[in-house]
Amino acid sequence: MSITQAPVVVRIDNVRKRFRVRRDNNLKDRIVHLGRQGKTHREDFIAVKDVSLDIEAGTTVALMGANGSGKSTLLKLIGGIVAPTSGSVKTRGRMAALLELGAGFHPDLSGRENIYLNASILGLTRPEIDARFDEIVEFSGIADFIDTAVKFYSSGMYVRLAFSVAIHTNPDILLVDEVLAVGDEAFQRKCMDRIAQFRANGCTIILVSHSAQQVAELCDRGIVLRKGEVVHDGDVDEAIGVLRDVLEGRDDASAAEAAERAPIRVAGVEILDDRGEKRRVFRSAETIGVRLALESDHAISNWAAGFSVNTPLGHMVFASNTDLLGTALPTINGGMTVGFRIDALHLGAGTYHVHANAVASEEGGVHGISHGATFTIETPEQTLGTTTADVSVSVHEL
Repeated sequence: MSITQAPVVVRIDNVRKRFRVRRDNNLKDRIVHLGRQGKTHREDFIAVKDVSLDIEAGTTVALMGANGSGKSTLLKLIGGIVAPTSGSVKTRGRMAALLELGAGFHPDLSGRENIYLNASILGLTRPEIDARFDEIVEFSGIADFIDTAVKFYSSGMYVRLAFSVAIHTNPDILLVDEVLAVGDEAFQRKCMDRIAQFRANGCTIILVSHSAQQVAELCDRGIVLRKGEVVHDGDVDEAIGVLRDVLEGRDDASAAEAAERAPIRVAGVEILDDRGEKRRVFRSAETIGVRLALESDHAISNWAAGFSVNTPLGHMVFASNTDLLGTALPTINGGMTVGFRIDALHLGAGTYHVHANAVASEEGGVHGISHGATFTIETPEQTLGTTTADVSVSVHEL
């Protein structure tokens, strides 16, 4: 069954969420305003503005945006934690929400007692909890402290137990809000693997994350919000690029204006394997193809195009262009593609973003796309850094 034929499990119809915000947040201001008529010391804040979305079963969707964009509020609306001011949210199937981990925990109860309490809140029966108890404890890794009151847990132990309880409910829909940013690196990887397993089993996943690497690795749809409104809904690579534009203050109008002024425009970027097929995941040193789609409104004979491979933090690890390669390009007049074949690029494990640009030297116009495409590198052995190599170890007694 294709994604387009899958049933809708979350339907958001023209949803708006308004909060009343007080401006007299300290005791002095409240005393001053006490008894005064009017509501000048209060104001409305619209966190989500008339959003409509359908999310199909089996998809993994990322909600992205700057702080205060409304993504976490939208996730809470889907989870039923807050009610919409207007519009409707409809869901089907069992839902697990990893929003505020441990929200159902009682600090004076032991880890064991809180497993039963929290799992029952999430919809499991007592026999179901009994059957999964050992798995929950094993995944959390805190068996030695399972009979200790959770108020004595470290934040890491608390998160481990809460996450373990939530994921063992076997939900149809999993909501995740920045949970993967907590805990140590090994536990984060363990959580990512379990979420990937949910995805492979057909679970619908909706997550909020600031990590482009997590989004590129897990998601097949990206939704970007700005000031409570959806500004992009579609391809993950494009969503990451739109998010970068939003974070850097480049709005749609300015981007469109820059593209309109440019003699040559980069219309799109694709990542290909050595057979010319689209791919996202490669082994280190495997052949990677980068194909740029270009457009021009008139004939241009002197021009160049190029790309760079960057880390999620924006550090360039490799770049090339047709000038550096001494490539003779034909006159462009309309649409054209330029393909680059990259052999034996020994990148370290992780996610990388491809930026692309085109320039008409004599006309002085440059146009580029940031985060035009994303790909992930896997290595057989765990390494650190942005490059990898074959490393051997020899040990000799003195």
